Amino acid sequence: MGSIMNAMHRREFIKHLGLSAASLPFLMGLPSLGLASPARPRQRLVIMFTPNGTIPSAYWPEETGKDFKLKEIMSPLEPFKDRMLVLHGVSNKVRGDGDNHMRGMSCLLTGIELFPGNIQGGSHTPAGWASGISIDQELKNFFQSREETRTRFGSLEFGVGVTDRADPWTRMSYAGPNKPVAPISDPYQMYEKLYGQLKDKQSLQSVLDEVRGDLRKVRKLISAEDRKLLEDHEALVRQMEKEIAEAGRQKLRIRPPSLEEGVADQNDNVPRLSRMQIDLLVNGFVNDMARVATLQYTKSVGQARMNWLDVKDNHHSLSHEPDKDEVAVGKLVKINKWFCGELRYLVEKLANTPEPGGPGNLLDSTIIVWTNELGKGNSHTLDNIPFLLVGGGFGFQMGRCLQLDKVPHNRLHLALAHAVGHRLETFGKPALLRRRPAQPGLAAVLGPPRGRFIVRTPRYRGTAVLDTASN
Repeated sequence: MGSIMNAMHRREFIKHLGLSAASLPFLMGLPSLGLASPARPRQRLVIMFTPNGTIPSAYWPEETGKDFKLKEIMSPLEPFKDRMLVLHGVSNKVRGDGDNHMRGMSCLLTGIELFPGNIQGGSHTPAGWASGISIDQELKNFFQSREETRTRFGSLEFGVGVTDRADPWTRMSYAGPNKPVAPISDPYQMYEKLYGQLKDKQSLQSVLDEVRGDLRKVRKLISAEDRKLLEDHEALVRQMEKEIAEAGRQKLRIRPPSLEEGVADQNDNVPRLSRMQIDLLVNGFVNDMARVATLQYTKSVGQARMNWLDVKDNHHSLSHEPDKDEVAVGKLVKINKWFCGELRYLVEKLANTPEPGGPGNLLDSTIIVWTNELGKGNSHTLDNIPFLLVGGGFGFQMGRCLQLDKVPHNRLHLALAHAVGHRLETFGKPALLRRRPAQPGLAAVLGPPRGRFIVRTPRYRGTAVLDTASN
């Protein structure tokens, strides 16, 4: 109601004084006039990925609504149950080239097909990179397009135990079609990216000036196809120049974390690497270096051996064992519970970190999406993909477990965009957002929020699926 009255007040004020359009941007921002629109609270997104499916019987709660009980895999999150939103029944419906591991990974955040390519997986059709942007990069671009939400990096891509190999099994973030974004698995490299000092900014700027001049000289001599590649290089030069400028202006709210020295990026160090990366992620949020982050554990078809859990088998091979193999199932539950424990560490760090310059803590303004490329490892199904939301700040009613009916995951991505004010009409493959009769779908169910997260959403088969009104 207050925002509506404020809008009416602004219109009457403008009409009464006969203000010109040219002066409005300046005058409306003067605090003493009280006419500025209320600032939108900070919003942050973290997408955490763990591979090879889950064990449904030890993961999904049996109850729906608010009175749900956590199974063993999610039990580490018991203290934060009221901050959780469990989405059971979300499917990756993207088809086309590539096997389910490839599409499960590279279509997970893009919601669109892979390009044809020459990378052969377990299907009859090889494939290439994803043919669209991922939701994390889409929201990064939206935040970076607005002065009030722009940060030094926009997004940060963290990896834990991700191999150096680049293929559709190892990449979930895409800056655009055919543009995979590599996660940084070495915490020391990430530390240098965030806090390292450029030893000779002037020299680097001089090099960039020369490169820009060279690119300009050849522009008229190349084909239209090559010109597109040239434009990509020019964009990279501009981004580097921007980062040089931002590095000089960045003022840290808190000091960088102290990292343990000499931790090699190798399998048995994954637990230590995980904590180092999470510490850097939270510190980057506190210092407002980014509003979006991804945290990728190993990769699709991940072969990690969890020796620290006394599990000697590699994760992917273990995930192929039949359900009747109780020993294998027990090991997989232990592995996925460990991943959930790392999520709890992240949640606790955010909850114990005050929001800079505002009330509450970082968790109040951050949604974490924990997901996977498969619903179940030994069936390779793309139905019932684990999607767990933890945190706040996006207007979703938390503390619930919801049972959906194979809703395309694109609709969740669209809802996340709407929750930050990014009014996309579609995301990923448009056909997957078409509603079937009497089925509003997840995008309609999750939002879009109108005004300030005050919206009563449609009902899904008689159940209020995701009411974005606050509790």
